[in-house]
Amino acid sequence: MNSRIIANGILRAVAIIVGIVLLGYFLYAVKSVLAYLAIAVVIALLGRPIVLFLRRKLKFPNTLAVIATMIFMLTIFLGILALFIPLISEQSRNLSLLDIEALKADVNTLYIQILDYFGATSGSVTDLIEDSKIEESVLQELDLGFIPDFLNSFVNILSNFSVGLFSVLFISFFFLKDSKLFQNGMLTFIPDNKESGVVKSIDKINGLLSRYFAGILLQLFILFVIYTIALLIVGVENAIVIAFLCALFNIIPYIGPIIGGVIMITLTMTSFLGADFSTVILPKALYVFIGLVIGQLIDNFFSQPFIFSTSVKSHPLEIFLIIIIAGLLFGVVGMVVAVPGYTAIKVVLQEFLAEYSFVKKLTKNL
Repeated sequence: MNSRIIANGILRAVAIIVGIVLLGYFLYAVKSVLAYLAIAVVIALLGRPIVLFLRRKLKFPNTLAVIATMIFMLTIFLGILALFIPLISEQSRNLSLLDIEALKADVNTLYIQILDYFGATSGSVTDLIEDSKIEESVLQELDLGFIPDFLNSFVNILSNFSVGLFSVLFISFFFLKDSKLFQNGMLTFIPDNKESGVVKSIDKINGLLSRYFAGILLQLFILFVIYTIALLIVGVENAIVIAFLCALFNIIPYIGPIIGGVIMITLTMTSFLGADFSTVILPKALYVFIGLVIGQLIDNFFSQPFIFSTSVKSHPLEIFLIIIIAGLLFGVVGMVVAVPGYTAIKVVLQEFLAEYSFVKKLTKNL
């Protein structure tokens, strides 16, 4: 091996590294476009069964079927916004989401009532905390300044919402109109001898993920109905909005239901401040907690096994381990995309590495 070969190898390695870095920088620079593409793909997967129904059953032309599907999905989305945004803006004081001072006062009042119920005093709690070498109470250290910062960020996001919405709708329209558009774009970078396997993998992934996202929507709807009923029974104001928010948290596996449950119970208790704690607030919070438990039992023993077994063809324990690993590696985002990503990987492995016994066992249900 002479010096020229060594030099060429070094230059080739450097060129590859530089190319990878530039590619990573490019993907980071266009991350908004990638997000639009990802959302459009999800919309296309959800809307595809509707398009096929309109074309095959009602004999709609392809373009008209796509337009009708887009209008239907956009109407549902705008209907949710029409329900959600006005209630939040008009009842913000009741929800204690925008009035920071009201939120502090409500939490402090609730804290005092809990102490009175258990026969404790703020002084005894302070002494206990000091004995534990904690200088300040949790309530004093609680900084709620993140809420207005979050709301400001949320307003900035809404200012760019129109551009993002138009982009997503535009891309989704063509993905629905030509189901092979995304596939053909990927095949541009695939060698000719691998195209057939890639096409089969994409078709299978589309079918599995379409059922998965439809199952997720069914899961959220069931929880939304249960939560709404529980909140309406106890007379919580804005029950629909609170139920929708808390059900939406279930998109985040395992952690989301806990966050949603804490929010629901807290907002329930603060909705009845001024009433007697032991005879009104505590029983109503208990009823809401029972509704939460019922919703989670139905979700864990019916919705999730149904989704995992019939859509992504994976065992719930298998999914649990994948979500935990993805969460440890990539945080909340990893937990959300773990199941779709894992499903896609299994399909690709089955198509291209089916000769290995490990892959056969892993993908035997696909």
